[in-house]
Amino acid sequence: MLLPFKHVLGAAGTFLWRRLSWAARSELRARVPTRGRGERNRGLEDFSARLAAGPTLQHFLRNTSPPQETHPQLEEEPEPYLTSSILEEARRKVYLETYGCQMNVNDTEIAWAILQKSGYLRTHQLEEADVILLVTCSVREKAEQAIWNRLRHLTALKSKRPRSQAPLRIGILGCMAERLREEILHKEKLVDIVAGPDAYRDLPRLLAVAETGQQAANVLLSLDETYADVLPVQTSPDATSAFVSIMRGCDNMCSYCIVPFTRGRERSRPMASILREVKMLSDQGVKEVTLLGQNVNSFRDTSEVQFRSAAAPGLSRGFSTIYKAKEGGLRFAHLLDQASRVDPEMRIRFTSPHPKDFPDEVLQLIQERHNICKQLHLPAQSGSSRILEAMRRGYTREAYLELIQHVRDSIPGVSLSSDFIAGFCGETEDDHQQTVSLLRQVRYNVGFLFAYSMRQKTRAYHRLQDDVPAEVKHRRLEELISVFREEATRANGAMVGRSQLVLVEGPSKRSAAELCGRNDGNIRVIFPDTEMEDGSGSGTVVRAQPGDYVLVKVTSASSQTLKGVLLRRTTLRESAAHR
Repeated sequence: MLLPFKHVLGAAGTFLWRRLSWAARSELRARVPTRGRGERNRGLEDFSARLAAGPTLQHFLRNTSPPQETHPQLEEEPEPYLTSSILEEARRKVYLETYGCQMNVNDTEIAWAILQKSGYLRTHQLEEADVILLVTCSVREKAEQAIWNRLRHLTALKSKRPRSQAPLRIGILGCMAERLREEILHKEKLVDIVAGPDAYRDLPRLLAVAETGQQAANVLLSLDETYADVLPVQTSPDATSAFVSIMRGCDNMCSYCIVPFTRGRERSRPMASILREVKMLSDQGVKEVTLLGQNVNSFRDTSEVQFRSAAAPGLSRGFSTIYKAKEGGLRFAHLLDQASRVDPEMRIRFTSPHPKDFPDEVLQLIQERHNICKQLHLPAQSGSSRILEAMRRGYTREAYLELIQHVRDSIPGVSLSSDFIAGFCGETEDDHQQTVSLLRQVRYNVGFLFAYSMRQKTRAYHRLQDDVPAEVKHRRLEELISVFREEATRANGAMVGRSQLVLVEGPSKRSAAELCGRNDGNIRVIFPDTEMEDGSGSGTVVRAQPGDYVLVKVTSASSQTLKGVLLRRTTLRESAAHR
């Protein structure tokens, strides 16, 4: 039989051969008849000549990465490595465990949607699992150490698995997979598969390879992968809230941050696909959606040609970036406007933003729309301009405080949260005290505070010295936490005696006689599970259910929680009308 052209043209032919579909390969083979030696040689020469006149290797390379906007909704045939025995035999059960931020929660839902389509079953019992996948975080060393400890436990579980069962497969997904692929695969050979944040579509193939007893990995970062055509399967089907990823990656390159190296460059989902997902969640009864992204308010949809001429919004006053202004594209204000129109009774939040990307149109929209939460996350990281410069944050203490004042003037009653790092490279006691004073001056409602953990690949790793002793970092962190709690208690105490609109989430973890939910400012509210007016004015008495909006009169406050008494059921529109 005539050799296929991958053997005729060497490496180039092999590349072209792999780019063909299985159907195309079969048709090509069928068209090549069996001949004698002389005819076979002439056939080879003729075939080589025809190939030489056809598309070049460069032609195929130019077309290997389709543009972001093309996501055809075609019915896909199973890939050849997904044999019927893998898809149908024994119905493998997968157990998913999530670590880290909300993006990882959303990644878990995306990975499960892909695996479910490939015939896997989901289990929430570790002992039942045939496949265990950990969706990991790499932002701090402590998070990675937790994964290493967990892997050793799972490896012990793997060794005890009965021989009568198929071998247990263990996988690492997400940021840690991308950052530490070699170490994960070779250190004590703890895992079978490794998949980075942009490789979840490849999970069925990786698992199929693992079934043969080999390790498999894909940690390639993509310039256009947003999983726009993958509808995440919620891990908690009865949840009242959901996360919707709108963009991936980050271009800010803060000197301490590993995210650009584990999740790649910024790229945004087409707005149409985001709005479809928000509408689907609304139809399912979800009452609150959080728009997610590493730098969510730098959203920029260029999926349609007509979007590319749109004017770029300006940065917050006194802020700068390390990259040139990006022209064109539908921006975050447009997305926020459209998302809030999908369902007037669905709350819209977003996280995590960068303080530089808050043009007035975004702040005005938040103030005007009753279903966009009056809560902003404004990560400061430090209160010292000198340290902010070393962090490459693109602003000074003064510019940040000016933005805070502008936000509070634009959105009266806004709830603020922030991130802070204690003990960054070169931080002096004076720098630390400036951060303490910023916490006191702003008085945040919610805070996320951590000791600095140097990450390989970052600019700080290559250019700066991690010269603050561990004990000093932890002392400073404890002081920041103490000051934050003191000021947050005062900030939240201002709500005592006032009514708060609360979305009911379910029973309180501490008492079955109490319910919990979150107010507009994303602060947890605890209240007794008692009868209340149904809000219709008929005098009917009901009990609050998850997904209900209720009014709660606050009776006490701490740095993290409000407590109160239940008044009645209401709606977003009604509550807004009585503000």
